[in-house]
Amino acid sequence: MTSDARAVFRDLHTSGLFVMPNPWDAGSARLLATLGFPALATTSSGHAATLGRRDQQVSRDELLTHAASLAAAVDVPLSVDAERCFAADPAGVADTVRLIAQTGAAGCSIEDYDPATGAIDSIEVATERVAAAADAAHAHGLVLTARTERHLYGGDDLDATVARLTAYRDVGADVVYAPGLVAIDDIARLVRDVGAPLNVLALPHGPSVPELASVGVRRVSTGGALARAAYGRLVSAARALLHTGTSTYATDILADADRDAAFPSRR
Repeated sequence: MTSDARAVFRDLHTSGLFVMPNPWDAGSARLLATLGFPALATTSSGHAATLGRRDQQVSRDELLTHAASLAAAVDVPLSVDAERCFAADPAGVADTVRLIAQTGAAGCSIEDYDPATGAIDSIEVATERVAAAADAAHAHGLVLTARTERHLYGGDDLDATVARLTAYRDVGADVVYAPGLVAIDDIARLVRDVGAPLNVLALPHGPSVPELASVGVRRVSTGGALARAAYGRLVSAARALLHTGTSTYATDILADADRDAAFPSRR
């Protein structure tokens, strides 16, 4: 099943566009898979929230346990948001990717932001790390996504983004990703100039999925937004219950049919 899922995941990137939402636990993964999404990805911030923590405060062992749980819960390919791969050097990056492969995942990502320094890695350091991740990923049939976090941390130089993603592509990244971009012309330029399958983060004020498809984007993900939407709905419902004593939230709960499809009885 694992090798089949990895082949399916790789094939999804060869043409057209697919949406890959980000569940935060096994239940949300099963619901999304049952709805018909062809692949899923973990979310570092969503996973951290299930543990009562902020993003970038989860250990590698906790990530691996989480990834294995989600991969076992669904039949569709799963990609793992591995943040910076929990390693200070390329050898450690490769080891993390090898361990991710053992969870049953079909792919993983690596990003170039270092929370320890609060800065983006130099392009030389980041490219060396991506190369190590790519070699390890390909040894196990995983699809590697290389991310530049520049646009999430104040960088707006698109030329620099193109240069980084091109360098990541050249050392083996299968998919490139610059979360935070919203201008369709900027996204179209990445598709054109980098020449690798591009993932785009769906944002409230960003282009629609059809608009992204029209400029050649291959994949759209949701990051932590679905988890935050679910938690936001929980907080709104709980506040109403606490302050007004009303339970109107119960008029918009998970339908029995959707629950039964995602969570079949094991009796």
